[in-house]
Amino acid sequence: MTDGILPAVLGRFEWQSLPFVRAWEHPNASEIVGAGAGAVVIIGAILVAALITRLGKWRYLWSEWFTSVDHKKIGIMYIVLAFVMLSRALIEGVLMRMQQATAVNSPGFIAPDHFAQLFSTHGTIMIFFMAMPFLTGLINYVMPLQIGSRDVAFPVLNSVSLWLTAAAAALVMASLVVGRFSTGGWSGYPPYTELAFSPGVGTDYWIWAVTLGSVGSTLTGINFAVTIYKMRCAGMRLMRMPLFVWTALCTSILMIFAMPPLTVATALLALDRYLDFHFFTNDLGGNMMNYANLFWLFGHPEVYILILPAFGVFSEVVSTFSSKQLYGYTSLVIATAVITVLSFTVWVHHFFTMGQAADINAAFGIATMAIGVPTGVKIYDWIWTMFLGRVRFTVPMLFSLAFMMTFVLGGFTGILLAFPPLDYLAHNTLFLVAHFHNMLIPGLLYGMLAGYHYWFPKAFGFRLDEKWGRISFGCWVLGFYLAFMPLYVLGASGMARRTQAVFEPSFRPWLYVAGIGALLLAGALASLFVQLWVSVRDRKANRVFAGDPWDGRGLEWSISAPPPEYNFAVLPQVNSRHPFHDGKRQDDPYAPPRAYEDITLPRNSMTGPAIGILAAAAAFGLVWHMWWLAIIGALAISAVVIARSFARDVEHTISADEVQRTEQRWLRAAANAAPIPRELEMTSANQGLAEVSA
Repeated sequence: MTDGILPAVLGRFEWQSLPFVRAWEHPNASEIVGAGAGAVVIIGAILVAALITRLGKWRYLWSEWFTSVDHKKIGIMYIVLAFVMLSRALIEGVLMRMQQATAVNSPGFIAPDHFAQLFSTHGTIMIFFMAMPFLTGLINYVMPLQIGSRDVAFPVLNSVSLWLTAAAAALVMASLVVGRFSTGGWSGYPPYTELAFSPGVGTDYWIWAVTLGSVGSTLTGINFAVTIYKMRCAGMRLMRMPLFVWTALCTSILMIFAMPPLTVATALLALDRYLDFHFFTNDLGGNMMNYANLFWLFGHPEVYILILPAFGVFSEVVSTFSSKQLYGYTSLVIATAVITVLSFTVWVHHFFTMGQAADINAAFGIATMAIGVPTGVKIYDWIWTMFLGRVRFTVPMLFSLAFMMTFVLGGFTGILLAFPPLDYLAHNTLFLVAHFHNMLIPGLLYGMLAGYHYWFPKAFGFRLDEKWGRISFGCWVLGFYLAFMPLYVLGASGMARRTQAVFEPSFRPWLYVAGIGALLLAGALASLFVQLWVSVRDRKANRVFAGDPWDGRGLEWSISAPPPEYNFAVLPQVNSRHPFHDGKRQDDPYAPPRAYEDITLPRNSMTGPAIGILAAAAAFGLVWHMWWLAIIGALAISAVVIARSFARDVEHTISADEVQRTEQRWLRAAANAAPIPRELEMTSANQGLAEVSA
């Protein structure tokens, strides 16, 4: 009887699914590392829960954050999630580099199957659960402020998107504690991920994590696009939008059209594995190339989903810290739109080696080279913006400069790989790994970190510590060059990517240098956390409540730091491309309105976290064949959606008197703050009111 009940309840689970049991039975280095990682997740979760309990903050977190539909709080939670996942993925990257450095004619300390899990989780997390939440969080926070809106178009849907992404990330983290993750890489190519070759739970973890994340991103794209199209303040025509909003719009369009092919690909792969369909198998009519086309129909636009928001950040940062209007605004908008369109025309260059005709390869090679032209336009426009400007080398500006130099190097290698014959030689080598990271670390990560430093004072009301920011910047840049430039040499010398062991002694020095670089990158992340701790500790000395510490140009700098729940006491009306910047030079931008009015905002909702928790439960049930859990989770999600449709008390009103009190407190602080010249903007003298330059 027990034999029949337990499989029905626990599905595929057995004691050997736990990494601690595997480490006990086979106490080798690889299993001990896996058990240690699982222990870190469990102990970390227990410590966080214990701390929250001790501080009595559960009710506060639930009522003020987890159920919030305020775009600002949702944006912050996305970024917190991104930092958590970045920590895990970076540690995995360090482990891979340490393994390769110690595995020259030696087995090293990580077993081949464990190494394959590491590179699969590293890539999956960095793309889906670090980069996507980071850029989504930044857009969520900044874009409604820049267009003069009080929130996004669909606030509850915004919460649902967040919690679907969090549920997907939780599945990836759960794979450390129970079971294993996929060994099929971040792209999940069949037939390797088909049931015949990967019968365990790893591929299923990957399928459902990616599926939940892609659905969340699709909903986010729709939400952002509608917000930008329909909720801009009076007078903000399309060609008056800040560049960051333009990149957010193009990113949203890419999300809407690029994420569904990924969802379809993972759904069809799930049908192959669960119901014995044959979409991508080697027999019975299956064709694995259909998967490659579907995945890269998503995959190459995804590169620009990641890069375009960073381009928007660099446009804002370069203009602000050069004390100049952005050069070539129209050309930057056109370049952004051209990149958006061309990103759908180059997906085949991801499988130049798979046997298509030479004329097809040539067409996609030309398209790949063409997409570099609008990117070059952007680089030149940023350089001309800095030319004769009053450039201040703040941390966001340093990341912007490092991006320009390093991204150009990566672009040159991309042009090389656009030649199909050369790509055929280099595609499966570390040269491609170096190129990919050469584009995404400076292009995405530097951009997100620049935006994090740039808008942090707006979000929290105090500046980040400059010294630790510079230390972190130095570690990111030096670590990147040491970690990835040697890979170009190794790849050109023939070292294959995804290699667990190395049999060429001449590779050893380059692997050692790459290992040192990986450790420096870990130090860069640690420096960011130290910077945050120091900044919170010293926050009283670095308050910028007045809200404009950098002499900003957009509407987000025209309100207090942090902004009130309603963003703007009176929705702004603009008549130029830089309304706040122009207002500071022409009249009083802090003049109170003639009258205050009641403001109606959406109430907090349990819908988002409820759907996220139930989706995670249903997906976990599907992974482990706990059909009862999967069915209950799916039915409960339907019940939550139906229950939400009957909700009527979904708004709350902030009275005009309360708005007036809040605004007058801020206006008094702005009136009492001393305007600070550029030379003092990184000191405690900066209370959030920058001196207005000519």
